[in-house]
Amino acid sequence: MKAIIMSKTGSPGVLEMRQIQKPVMTHPCDVLVHLKAAGVNPLDTKLRNSGTYAREQQEAILGCDGAGVVEAVGESVTRFKPGDAVYYCHGGIGLAPGNNAEFAVVPEWFLAEKPASLNFIEAAATPLVLITAWESLFDRARIQAGQKVFVHAGAGGVGHVAIQLARIAGCDVATTVGSDEKAAFVRRLGADHVINYRKQDVTQALLEWTDGKGVDVAFDTVGGGAFRQLISAVRVYGDLVTILQVPEDTDWKTVRLRNIRISQELMLTPMIMNLKNAAHHQSDILKRCAAYFDDGSLSVHVSHTLLLEQTADAHRLIEAAGMMGKIVLEI
Repeated sequence: MKAIIMSKTGSPGVLEMRQIQKPVMTHPCDVLVHLKAAGVNPLDTKLRNSGTYAREQQEAILGCDGAGVVEAVGESVTRFKPGDAVYYCHGGIGLAPGNNAEFAVVPEWFLAEKPASLNFIEAAATPLVLITAWESLFDRARIQAGQKVFVHAGAGGVGHVAIQLARIAGCDVATTVGSDEKAAFVRRLGADHVINYRKQDVTQALLEWTDGKGVDVAFDTVGGGAFRQLISAVRVYGDLVTILQVPEDTDWKTVRLRNIRISQELMLTPMIMNLKNAAHHQSDILKRCAAYFDDGSLSVHVSHTLLLEQTADAHRLIEAAGMMGKIVLEI
């Protein structure tokens, strides 16, 4: 089969197209998926630059997001059969081969049935960002209808689905963008209050939006200074969730004084720690979101569709920054 191999860490040029052996199922709960598309995430570029979670491993197939058709199933698989269309987030971090290839072997509990309303390109764009946004908002911050929720970088991959999930939950949503084009985009997604971070002070804008009280929930997808500026913009007893490392110079005194609950989100944990129940939860998230896609309350924006052999170009686009939505490889 064709696959994109990361031959070593470095620039996008280390990604090579090769012909390799088709993967073989080795566990009774394995599912062999004939991939039709693979999503590309900033995570892929970070792993390519710095190395995978299998530190001793030089070569790897990247790509966590996949969508395709079940080719074969292990003897213990009960939820899927050959011919089923599926989407999932599994592999691609060095511990198991990823989805930048024609075939992948995936444990049954990571898979979900593809939303009927999405094609394979759209479906492959969604798993990592959907699970990240869902776990951040519902599992960590426990958002509730009527709350004021802030989402950093609302036009990005995680941000643009987080806005929609918060709206589905009945929340008012504020977000940041860096251009008029992105402002129009997030308003179409349902954002109630749009802040241009290049022209406005984010903390001040959020305090004005909430009559000085601060938002109930802030979702940080940027990190660093963007995280620190949110501490004063979250209400007393509010929630601040981040998908990045909490900065070492965080003002913990103010965090404690305001009783702000700080949560961190890493949707890779079930893969890294081999947590079957947590993986089941993530596939349940995908199943639930499939219903939202199919009833029209949730959508995904694919900004670029490239061929598998253009994986290096996809990495370059992500590293150029300023992306709206997602990039997907057609296989």
